[in-house]
Amino acid sequence: MNIGYNKEGSSKFQLSKSRICSTMNSNLLTKRGIVLLRVANKKSSMKYFKKPHAIFRLLRPVSTALILGVLILGFTSMPAAKATDYQTQINNLSNQNSQNQANLNALKNQAGSYQQALDNYQSQIYAIENSITLNQAKLVADQQQIAADEAKIALNKGYLANDLKTMYVQGQMSTIEQLATSQNLSTFVNKQEDDIKIQDQLNSLLTSIKNLQAQAQANKNQVSVLINMENYQKTKISADQNQINQLLAMNQQQQASYNAQINANNSLIATLVAEQIAANKKLVGSGKVDYSGTCGGTYPASAQGPYGPWGCNYAHSSDYLPGCTYLDNWGMCNRECVSYTAWMVYENDGIDVTGFGNANQWPAEARSLGILTGSAPRVGSVAIYMGGSSDPWGHAMWVKSVNGDGTITVDQYNLYYDGNFYETTISEAGLTYIYF
Repeated sequence: MNIGYNKEGSSKFQLSKSRICSTMNSNLLTKRGIVLLRVANKKSSMKYFKKPHAIFRLLRPVSTALILGVLILGFTSMPAAKATDYQTQINNLSNQNSQNQANLNALKNQAGSYQQALDNYQSQIYAIENSITLNQAKLVADQQQIAADEAKIALNKGYLANDLKTMYVQGQMSTIEQLATSQNLSTFVNKQEDDIKIQDQLNSLLTSIKNLQAQAQANKNQVSVLINMENYQKTKISADQNQINQLLAMNQQQQASYNAQINANNSLIATLVAEQIAANKKLVGSGKVDYSGTCGGTYPASAQGPYGPWGCNYAHSSDYLPGCTYLDNWGMCNRECVSYTAWMVYENDGIDVTGFGNANQWPAEARSLGILTGSAPRVGSVAIYMGGSSDPWGHAMWVKSVNGDGTITVDQYNLYYDGNFYETTISEAGLTYIYF
């Protein structure tokens, strides 16, 4: 398998997938003279590879319409593809999962907005409840003040009544009688002035207490209105909070639906991949796997190229998921079959095969450059399996030995979709050989 890329002005690459072997399609090698020039400069220009001009695309994403609601993204179930070959079904399921994941991510973002709104509402409710508590305390204080003022009024009214009573008794006496009971005229005058002052002080005190009582009552009324308004606001916010909770619950149900479909699709993909691997084992047929491992066949463990690090020590990207983490010097996905044969061709023949495309396109690309192909194996040739319904991109192998009994020993990567190295002994029949 191979995944080819074209870097388009950013740190990301756009994906072109294959089962076994595909790479970038470009016109970098369109003349035999360029090939001969690169042969003459064998290994001297490894770090000067040009960037492929265009992506070699093999798949067409399945167009899917998913209706997004005003507040909630609607979930649309997409049935599994009824394809006639494994890869089409896998591609369709992968495309569905990509769309489902995009919608799931949008729902998660929306759920985050809902949760933020709920948090804001709760903060408002806490603030209102604190304010209500404070205002209720004020209301109690105002009521206590009113009661205290009423007690003061009653007390001072008693004092005033006693004074008025005394003044009334004194008022029953004639002026002559009052003068007669007084020690002198001065005492009489002072007594009259004192009575007037007492009356004025009591009247002023009563007026002041009544004013305080009126103010306390006004404050009580104002606080009561404020508490009623705050309770109304709390009720309204609680209603909004309940509505957001309902939307959040619906959102989470939709997330669960998308997750369920993604998991179901992944299960189907795993089944199809298992069936596909079983079908591709026919390539080995009655032959055998002599050796397998993460690394092998002189493929570098770690190398630095124009697209970054690569080699068998670095991860192999899944052929069924978008993205290719590491690219080799020829813009091919790390640990793919064509990445390995491109390495071997360059190392042994000094030829840069950038832009050769999928494995099953290599023979035509080679012939267009005057490179011979045929049906007879040679040591150091590239053996191409042209593929079938389960493998529409073919597979590339390096011929290690021709055994003389109708079998060949070949080295390759990613025979079974795992990015590993395999040395196998297989029949030499039915393959196309490129003689670089």
